[in-house]
Amino acid sequence: MANEVERTRWNDERWARAWPERERMTEVVSPTLLDAVGAAPGQRVCDIGCGGGALTVALAGLVAPGGQVVGLDLSAPLLELARRRAAGVDNARFVQLDVQTEELEDDPFDVAVSQFGVMFFDEPLAAFGAVRRLVRPGGRLVFACWMGVEHNLWHTGTVLRPFLPAPRVPPPGKSPVGPFALGDEEYVRELLEGAGFGAVTVVSHHATVRAPASAVFDLSLLGFMGVAPDDEPAARAEVERHLERFAVGAGEYEYHLAYRVFAARNEG
Repeated sequence: MANEVERTRWNDERWARAWPERERMTEVVSPTLLDAVGAAPGQRVCDIGCGGGALTVALAGLVAPGGQVVGLDLSAPLLELARRRAAGVDNARFVQLDVQTEELEDDPFDVAVSQFGVMFFDEPLAAFGAVRRLVRPGGRLVFACWMGVEHNLWHTGTVLRPFLPAPRVPPPGKSPVGPFALGDEEYVRELLEGAGFGAVTVVSHHATVRAPASAVFDLSLLGFMGVAPDDEPAARAEVERHLERFAVGAGEYEYHLAYRVFAARNEG
């Protein structure tokens, strides 16, 4: 099954329930991404990996009147959240869909957008090819993805590694997935060009966000991630120690974010 691990993760109620807190780390990026998209009234836009739908709703406001936005995600619980947020927004709708393998029966879009949603495809070349087919000839793809973890030191993956099962080796034909899977700029360029996109541009961005510890990690998810019960106290202590380096006040932390915004054109 395509994207089996991510499909399971994002459809688990525990993981999805933690998402609104995690949005504190991504909503600061939205204005920069929306500026790069430059959506205009009357355009048709799809939001890939739309999650809780906040960006979709913002896009819907920009393409009105006459435009439409379709949010696509493989997570049923996050799409429920998105639909609640979009209540009363008549030019936004949401579809549960794995873009990598499933067809969307709809007219071509002027722009495909993604805010940290395209790093989770286990066949990225095929996935970007599928995204290109969603976009009309001459249309655009614009997305944000994280730089490498070495530039995003807030991430807890490194300190949790000793407590987690060994990473699964991807089966033949599959690629590793995760928040930093597209951290290499040249690799992303090669993927986009290999999928039929051209005129690729990239801009690096840095931002600082103040948010609680829960915006980075929900300690209740240690077991869900595979930490053994006997190891949970030690893992919890390591996460708390890691986050203390970002503390700026009681219960408040300041995180430095490093990401890139890619834009490309469907060469038809």
